[in-house]
Amino acid sequence: SPPPHHDIYSIEDLKQLIHDLKNSNPDARIHVKLVAEVGVGTVAAGVSKSKADVVLISGHDGGTGASPLTSLKHAGGPWELGLAETQQTLLMNGLRDRIVVQADGQLKTGRDVIVAALLGAEEFGFATAPLVVSGCVMMRVCHLDTCPVGVATQNKELRSRYSGKAEFVVNFFEYIAQEVREYLAQLGFRSIEDAVGRVDCLNVDRAVNHWKAEGLDLTPILHVPTSPWEQDRFCSKSQEHGLEKALDQELIKQAEPALKDGSPIKFSVPVSNVNRTVGTLLGHHVTKNFGGQGLPDDTITIEMAGSAGNSFGAFVPKGITFQLLGDANDYLGKGLSGGRITLRPPNNSAPSFIPEDNVIAGNVILYGATSGQTFIRGIVGERFCVRNSGATAVVEGVGDHACEYMTGGTVVILGPTGRNFGAGMSGGVAFIYDPDDNFHRNLNNEMVDLESSLEEGDANLLRDVIRQHHEETDSGVAATILDHWHQQVRNFKKVMPKDYRRVLDAISTAEEQGQDVEEAVMAAAKG
Repeated sequence: SPPPHHDIYSIEDLKQLIHDLKNSNPDARIHVKLVAEVGVGTVAAGVSKSKADVVLISGHDGGTGASPLTSLKHAGGPWELGLAETQQTLLMNGLRDRIVVQADGQLKTGRDVIVAALLGAEEFGFATAPLVVSGCVMMRVCHLDTCPVGVATQNKELRSRYSGKAEFVVNFFEYIAQEVREYLAQLGFRSIEDAVGRVDCLNVDRAVNHWKAEGLDLTPILHVPTSPWEQDRFCSKSQEHGLEKALDQELIKQAEPALKDGSPIKFSVPVSNVNRTVGTLLGHHVTKNFGGQGLPDDTITIEMAGSAGNSFGAFVPKGITFQLLGDANDYLGKGLSGGRITLRPPNNSAPSFIPEDNVIAGNVILYGATSGQTFIRGIVGERFCVRNSGATAVVEGVGDHACEYMTGGTVVILGPTGRNFGAGMSGGVAFIYDPDDNFHRNLNNEMVDLESSLEEGDANLLRDVIRQHHEETDSGVAATILDHWHQQVRNFKKVMPKDYRRVLDAISTAEEQGQDVEEAVMAAAKG
């Protein structure tokens, strides 16, 4: 709060993320939250062109209890200013009727809703007020697990103090709705839609004529722009996401037996870099039909050849296996959710081609993966396994910032690494093949320790993973290591998060002494 999205560094990245999310659930609306500030209208126009369904203009007065005071006090501007700029920019560019505009930031009354509607919003976000209605006393310790009224805590004793009821929130919103109806009646409107964008109904004379506001010009906020496009002032049409043209439609058709009753199936299709987010829509149907547990491993096995586009295999659930012969762009396996992806060079590669010396995939691979396996024969770009929280991955070289903010899973790197490895890593483990003993120069050791020798359990796990990597990709590096295992295992280093080690030790001690494991983990997590 604010969250660092390491898969978004441009409007094109944002557009790709929107497309990924829409593929993962075509029935869901994709929201993009923007902070109200100068220029937010231009960004909102980009968001609309990127096919988002909703854009949220968030005012500076809001903020969760976990927000830093610097963000609460100094980030963003009033939602009124951001909302006015957004409405005007969308109208001028003929984009207003294709996207829903939402506003939030300490909305508390029906009057706030009406003002927001007149400035261009058609949906309204309430957070702090309903929380207070539910019993929140604004201690702003939501992230410390010490909420005294039990609203935001996992502590059983504190949760017992929670006194809120659903009826309280319902009652609050009924009063809001009643006040909104009264204001709409006064203005002569039958619905919120009628009021959206009607800035001419805002009477600002009393405020502007006040002596404290002498010289204030609100004309830019109340301006109604002219546009060459005929459009509504509110969202009246849906975005064209183009999902009907996706390669996944062919995959879904061929995988119909598996989607129907879980029958194993295997087939091959070509792929090119115009095919973005391959497999995600198929994964949506698997999850929709069989739930979060997915299907047994390798139920749907798809062999592909070519250069895959962005987000190949994003959010793929358990039961789907992709075997790609070729190369891939950015975001390979983003949000992997139990599936398996193998990537290796084409079989017809030149005899002089050495996979472990060549880049085979782009940046931000396995971003936010939660489970599953990925085996890559070759080198990949930057930010490998950022925010990985449970997947197993093997690769033969990575760029800068690998395993950043990783919270779980197992990563094996059989080649060189870039700088700043393991920054913010708080969980999971990484095994680095380091025969030249220079990996320590690239390690960010603020939150992790580097262990030079492996325990027997770690060595057995590592050997099994490398053996599977060899079986899946026919890796020469893996073959060499396995052929001389008792010598090569000494060349591996283990990256172990300090907090993770402390929690594992606490679990072991609690089990030995017969203590409550959950309490021991919570105590260890708090340091």
